[in-house]
Amino acid sequence: MSTLKHRLTVILFIATFSDYNTVFAETTHEDSHHAETSLDWSGLYQGFLPCDDCKGIKTTLALNKNNSYLLITQYVGKSDREIVEKGKFTWGDTNNTIVLTPRNSEQIRYYLVGENHLIQLDNKGYRITGDDANRYTLRRNEISEPKAPSSHH
Repeated sequence: MSTLKHRLTVILFIATFSDYNTVFAETTHEDSHHAETSLDWSGLYQGFLPCDDCKGIKTTLALNKNNSYLLITQYVGKSDREIVEKGKFTWGDTNNTIVLTPRNSEQIRYYLVGENHLIQLDNKGYRITGDDANRYTLRRNEISEPKAPSSHH
């Protein structure tokens, strides 16, 4: 039941803050390789990130077209509690990076935006290195938007 509640919360958040109108990004020559304009980046991303003192961090990140986000984390093997963080994100100075700034905290997070995935970066915005470096990836999860009720009687 917790998983269903979790998914409904994320879907409702996305539905609340998403723009249902189709938007076609216009690319210019100077930013043609920037993820903000060249990738379909909005959506739901999930992964199981490394953790020093638990089995892993179950992570769900919803990026919305209005540059708001919802991050839900759970430290598996340590706590059943889900930590919910809301905030805004901006595109970083480096191409293809986003900077998450939470509403109620000063801990900013960095992610590298790729085709259907995000890679968590360290607290200075650099790629994480070491044995677990390839485990810091969140994969995009396609969720179909609820269809509008039919007006036929």
